[in-house]
Order: sequence, then C-alpha cells, then structure tokens
Amino acid sequence: MSLSCEETCVVERTLRAKKDPALLDDPRVLRNLLELEDRYLVSTSYFECVQKDVQPYMRKVVATWMMQVCEEQKCEDDVFPLSMNYLDRFLSVHPIHRTQLQSLGSACMLIASKVKETLPLTTEKLVVYTDHSVGQDELLKFELLLLMRLKWDVLSITPIDFVDQILHRLHMDESTVAVAKKHAHTFIHLCCTDHTFSVYTPSMVAAGSVGAAVVGLQSASRIWTSRQLLLEKLHEITGVDLDILRECLAQVETTLRANLLHISNHPNKSAEHPGDATAHLAAGCRQVDNTPTDVDMVF
Repeated sequence: MSLSCEETCVVERTLRAKKDPALLDDPRVLRNLLELEDRYLVSTSYFECVQKDVQPYMRKVVATWMMQVCEEQKCEDDVFPLSMNYLDRFLSVHPIHRTQLQSLGSACMLIASKVKETLPLTTEKLVVYTDHSVGQDELLKFELLLLMRLKWDVLSITPIDFVDQILHRLHMDESTVAVAKKHAHTFIHLCCTDHTFSVYTPSMVAAGSVGAAVVGLQSASRIWTSRQLLLEKLHEITGVDLDILRECLAQVETTLRANLLHISNHPNKSAEHPGDATAHLAAGCRQVDNTPTDVDMVF
C-alpha cells in the first residue's frame, strides 16, 4: 500500500485586494513618494565611472532575461522594476566582471521577490533559469554581497508605485483605468531594460508611461482631448517639469516602437523560453543583429 500524497497544490497569484481610497485620496501618500524617490536614484553613469568590464548592451541582455523570468513565473508587476533598481544601485558602487552579471541579476530577483511576493522565487528555480551556470552557493553569496552594498535598504521606490496615484487623479472611468494601468506597467518594464531611463526619477518614468498609455487609448481621448492637456495634468500631479515630461513621454514611445519593430523582425524571439536566453549568456548564440542583444556578445 502506498501512503504517498500525490496531490498537487495550485497557487493562484492573481488575487488582489481592492483599491484603498484612504491611500489614493490622501495627498500625503503621493507627497511622501515624491520626497523619497531621489534616495534610490543612480547618481552617476556607472559605465564610465565604476564599471570597467560591463557595457550598456550587456545590461540590456541581462535585463531582458530577468524580465522574461519574472513574466514566466507570474511575479507581481513591481518585482522586475525593483530588481532592476537593485542592479543599477549595485553597479553604481561595486565593479564586477561581465561573467558575474547573471549572478547579480538572479540575486536581485531573489531579493525583490522576497520583498514583494507572498511566495518568492526560490534559489532552485533561479539556478534552473541560469541553466545551472550559477550555483546555489554562488547565488546566496551574491545575495549577501548585494544586501551589504545596498546597506540593506531594499524598499526602493519604483515607477510602479506611482501608477495608481497618477491614474486616480486623471478621473477616467474604471474600465479605461484598468487598461491604462496594464499598458503603463508594460511600458515601465520596457523602460527598465533601457539604461537611459535610469537617470529619470520613478515619478518621471511613471508619468511618461501613463501618458503613453492614455494617449494610445481611444476611450481616454474623450477626457484628454490633447497631448498638451494631458502633459499639463501630469505636471500638476507629479511636479515634474513640463519639458522633461514631454521628453520622457517621447522616449517611452520610441522605446515601444523599437521593441515592436524588433519583435516583428524576430517573431520567434517572442516565444523564447528564459532558459534559452540563459543558454546564450553562458554558451553564446550566433545571431545576425546590428545591436548586440544576443548574450554571446556579452560573454
């Protein structure tokens, strides 16, 4: 007789609490976010001042892999932006070799998921996603090093934190807000893969992403009849300079177009498993591409 339990436990990750009007209506919440966000900014271009062996395109490759892992594991939307904040802050204070980038990215996702998830990513899963090029011992050592370099300050402000606050103040109907929020989160994730956005504050990236989402929605055009009117409202909400907002919004739209163009030129890449990208990191893949986004170009 077998007494082993063969039941499988399926955990649903999509349960959400209702929006708390006390948090959305109280202006102190948004004000505190705006006051704290500068604390987690990367102040210098670490590619020029700190990192000697890591280049911007290498960060792009690792960031794309991290985004794919978070998407496949159905992580909370703020796990990936938070992990990228850790990565940028670490790289701005501690030089590493290019071969350590994947270890760093894995450690960032591990900590971010512990902060934001009820069921965080495990070291075993992350090792599998690296195609075992990173061992558990190495991952745990990097986790401790990362925490020490961040001075254990892991509750960073990210663009995701501003999305609900901004959308609530745009006074759109609930269905439009839901779609705009989904699109804005997607745009924020794309921005996190591009190092040029790391110089923007989270509120700027959030405002630019929300602006791009609203501009693209026909249902929102009845309220926000012009881009200028929308930009002025975003300026009123966040206090970000109008010219900077306009530039950030344009850059978000440019990033989105570039990403859509890349997908249309490489249709098979959109279905790629994160482990495949990891194999590129470790072994390399021969890909004809003007932009070195294949990881063989990194290592």
